[in-house]
Amino acid sequence: MKNKYRILKIVITVIILGLLLSFSLKRFSRQKITDNNISVKMNEKTPVYFVDEKDIRNIVKKENPSGTVGDLNIPALEKKINLLPAVDSANVYLNLNGKLNLDIKQRVPIFRLNKDGKDFYVDEKGVEFPISKTYSHPCMLVTGNVKPDEYEKLAELVGKIDKDDFSKKFFIGISKNKDSYNLLTSEGNYRVEIGDLDNIDFKVKGFKTFVEKYLVYQDPQKYSMVSVKYQNQIVTTLNPYFKENDSILKAGKLEMAKAPALAATAKKPEVKPKATEVKKTSSTSIKPKESTKPKTQQKETKKPEKKSTVPAQSKPKPKTKVKIE
Repeated sequence: MKNKYRILKIVITVIILGLLLSFSLKRFSRQKITDNNISVKMNEKTPVYFVDEKDIRNIVKKENPSGTVGDLNIPALEKKINLLPAVDSANVYLNLNGKLNLDIKQRVPIFRLNKDGKDFYVDEKGVEFPISKTYSHPCMLVTGNVKPDEYEKLAELVGKIDKDDFSKKFFIGISKNKDSYNLLTSEGNYRVEIGDLDNIDFKVKGFKTFVEKYLVYQDPQKYSMVSVKYQNQIVTTLNPYFKENDSILKAGKLEMAKAPALAATAKKPEVKPKATEVKKTSSTSIKPKESTKPKTQQKETKKPEKKSTVPAQSKPKPKTKVKIE
């Protein structure tokens, strides 16, 4: 009898609790979601303003036209907010007091890419998203035909530059020419060629050493390019529009001009022996002189005919060396 009484008591308690819960749920579902009951929080570490709070509130109103808690589809609303290009993640939930909370994490751009005449941002995960008409985030500009699979490595490079005081002072942009990357500098008109995106720390360290030990004593306008893409060496290119480089460039041009002249002089000894051989032959060397100086040749021919008996050694004049046979 006591057990039946206990069971009946438990059943009645459960029914009462169920009625109270259903009543409270009905009342809760009919509750209106006003602007004061909507809390929008941006949880990114770096403050950005691509997503406007007003836009989020408008999305909530469109997804819930009645404005009641019972008609609100939280998973659908969360999915709708996550579809925004500048949103990295969104978490939507309701409190027991009927307050709607929206915790939104925006994408923070690492660099701005100009590709094929179009501008867009890329975050640290390598995800691209469009620029905003109302807000522009200060970040490094990258130009050139950068492939999507290079976004993460490029974002890593920009992150290292932003964290290093020396690199942040010198490098203001990145450009890609064919398959080679170049860092654009704030001092002078020169660029730093780094090649691919491998061994970035080593390449930046090499350029830093070059600047501290040599470039600080030079005019930054002197060079048009400093290449650190080769291992254990730095290659510089002079600026042709820098006046102090005129003498150096002229000397280089003269050295280049001497190169073919030296090659020609190296070939001349091969021709000289042939000329000497021709002079040794009496018949062939004299025939050209007959055409140029016929009178002198005729006199020379007459002399050997008159004095045929006289030996060649008794003649003092050098004309005896020329003979016509």
